[in-house]
Amino acid sequence: MFAMTTPAAALPAPVPAPVRARRAAHAVALCVLPSGLWRIAMASGVYVGYSDQVLREVFDIPGWGIAYVVGLSVLTELAALFPLLLVSDRWQPLRPRTLGALARTASGVLVLVALWQIVVAFTVDSRTYMSSDAAMAVWACAFAPLFAVPVLMTMVTWSYTKRHRVHGTTT
Repeated sequence: MFAMTTPAAALPAPVPAPVRARRAAHAVALCVLPSGLWRIAMASGVYVGYSDQVLREVFDIPGWGIAYVVGLSVLTELAALFPLLLVSDRWQPLRPRTLGALARTASGVLVLVALWQIVVAFTVDSRTYMSSDAAMAVWACAFAPLFAVPVLMTMVTWSYTKRHRVHGTTT
């Protein structure tokens, strides 16, 4: 007559992310910021070391180049905020298995994007268009933190995957 029901077994609470993984996740977002701000300054007309002629002919600024440069900066920063989701205990929009697969994919993409930007930044064309050594130094300081992104993102993803495998929420 009366069916006895038992409450669903509670899922084990995931172990909080280690402090080093939290710091690495925040560092990823901060490492991408200088190059993004440099590109936005370039799109805004702030002198970043390129002559007006180079901006017009090579980068199409003003023009469609502005949308490209700002869009690249926004997309890169949004991708760099993703690691914060992996170390957050408050908000998990996806199941751990799905988020883990997404984390590994995003890690690979972020690593490739960071490496691609470094390669593009250090190509002969980029450097030959710079008009002064001071501009080159500022440019190098803006793009140098990208070298850390692959290592930091790999650390965050590895930590997330390890934490959720231990508790049986990811296979």
